[in-house]
This record gives sequence, C-alpha cells and structure tokens, in this order.
Amino acid sequence: MSADSTPKPDAEFEAVSQFDLHQRMAETPGVAVLLLTAPACGSCRAMRAALLDLARSRSDLRLFEADAGREDGIVQEFEVFHLPALFVWRDGEYHGALQAEALPARLAAALDALLAAPPQEAP
Repeated sequence: MSADSTPKPDAEFEAVSQFDLHQRMAETPGVAVLLLTAPACGSCRAMRAALLDLARSRSDLRLFEADAGREDGIVQEFEVFHLPALFVWRDGEYHGALQAEALPARLAAALDALLAAPPQEAP
C-alpha cells in the first residue's frame, strides 16, 4: 500500500459509539483505525499520541476512538481483554486487530502488513 506523504496537521480522533460504529466504518473512505481506550490508561495515551503522529503523515488515515468503559458492546463484540486495542478497516472492509508498539514507525509497519492481507470477516 502506498500512503500519501503529504502532512496532515489537523489529524484528530472522531468519537464513535456501539450504535454508530459499523455505519461509520462502512462509510469511511481510505483507512480507518479504531482505538479503544480508557481515561486512566497511560498506555492508551501513548498509543493515542503515536497514532496522531502517524495520521499527520498519512492522508489516507482517519482515526476513531471509543471509551471502553462506556462502550461495552464494542468491547464484547471485539473480545477486548486489554487496552489500548486497535482495529482497522479500509474502504469499509474490516482488516483485523492492529498490534504494535506505540511508536509511529512501528504502527506504520504493522498497519501496512495488516492491509496487505485480504479483508477479514468482522467479529
């Protein structure tokens, strides 16, 4: 996958809930990354910062966020056992869980590897 390297200084997270997650992912062009997080989670804050850094360098990337404490339906559906948890869609198709260190370069490599594989069936 080739990512546009044009800087995107306005990168930010969009909130999603268990009620609009699937519709939002289906309607999102390009790559969508969902971050499941919690307010008191230090690792989540580090992942959030790394994803923002990554998104600033990739115009094809949109970031979404859900609070695992409030969105139990998402937590159960995706069988989340630890935070932060990341999930990826491209052009509305689910590609799976993203696992990487909270470093932009590591996230980019893991994301590219995940997107190189065919889409998966969503949970």
